[in-house]
Amino acid sequence: MGNNPSSFKGGSRPVEKVSWHNAVEFCQKLSEKTGKIYTLSSESQWEYACRAGTTTPFYFGETITSELVNYEGKIGQTTDVGSFPPNAFGLYDMHGNVWEWCLDVWHNNYNGAPTDGSAWESGGNNSQRLLRGGCWYGISWNCRCAWRDYIYAGVHFSYVGFRVVSSAPRS
Repeated sequence: MGNNPSSFKGGSRPVEKVSWHNAVEFCQKLSEKTGKIYTLSSESQWEYACRAGTTTPFYFGETITSELVNYEGKIGQTTDVGSFPPNAFGLYDMHGNVWEWCLDVWHNNYNGAPTDGSAWESGGNNSQRLLRGGCWYGISWNCRCAWRDYIYAGVHFSYVGFRVVSSAPRS
């Protein structure tokens, strides 16, 4: 907190150039500061949030366009959050802009994955962490709701950022 490492700075731009470790540390500090619990999403939480009740490759349908998503380097950098329409849950930039770290360890498939929506933090390759969403320079295929990828947890790239989630209080 207090330091923005991004290549593309701006008050409404996503923070990028953060490692998985940096993102987790930010969530911990935010939790301490606010008294609420913040974390990275699990892979299953991320996909549920991205799809917003849809079953198509993208939350807006079958085909991606540069009017709906920042991808394939058409703009050449990140864009302000909210530059493109939100999904049915009101979430912006679930496709493109920056890859988003998930809490999960990378596994090649879903065999043995948790079925309760929690992050899969055991087994797999602990040095590689899951990414979802695609990014501003990536191809359209990588922006699909179902596409999953990984990268080493310690990297800092201008196309990798994160999204925080918080649990709603139980009533």
